[in-house]
Formats: sequence, C-alpha cells, structure tokens
Amino acid sequence: MTDDDRTLARLADVIESRRGGDAATSYVARLLAASPDAVLKKIGEEATETVMAAKDGATDRIVAECADLWFHCLVMLARYGLRPEHVLAELQRRAGTSGIEEKALRKLRE
Repeated sequence: MTDDDRTLARLADVIESRRGGDAATSYVARLLAASPDAVLKKIGEEATETVMAAKDGATDRIVAECADLWFHCLVMLARYGLRPEHVLAELQRRAGTSGIEEKALRKLRE
C-alpha cells in the first residue's frame, strides 16, 4: 500500500469512526445521519466548485476543491459500506485499458 493509499484508508477510518457520533459536534456524523441526498448534494456542490476553479485556472482552488470533493466522496462510500480501497481496486483493474475500450466494455455489461 502506498502512502497515498494509506492516507485515504486513514481518512476512511476517521469517517467511519464518526458514524453514530454526535451530529451537533461532527460534520461527518451529521452527513451520515442525514438522508443519502445530503451527502449527494454536497458532492454535486463540490463538483461544481471544482469545475469552476478549473475554468478559472486557479490552481490553489482546484486542489482545495478537489480535496473537498474527494472527502465528500469518501463520506458517500462510507454511507454505502464501501471504502477507498474498492475504488482503488477498480482503477487498478482498469489500468492499461484504453478509456474508449473500457467504456465499450461497460456498455456491453449494462
């Protein structure tokens, strides 16, 4: 496991530790206790903010907004009993496959 993988795993562990916590003092506990739409709306907001930062070419904002987006995606994964390792495994599975080929294969499976 790389340092980056460990960072994601540690963050996922912290997020999971907030499950069932006090929603008054923990943002993650609040998101996990709310309806699934709460975190999904946050992902949409953060994705939009990431796109806007990229359109502006604001590199510091791009990094900050991507961090927010990734964080909220980790909360979503936790909500559905998934971990970043699942996503990393999927990316690893796709490694070496052209995007065009991978998309065509996905359509065949649908």
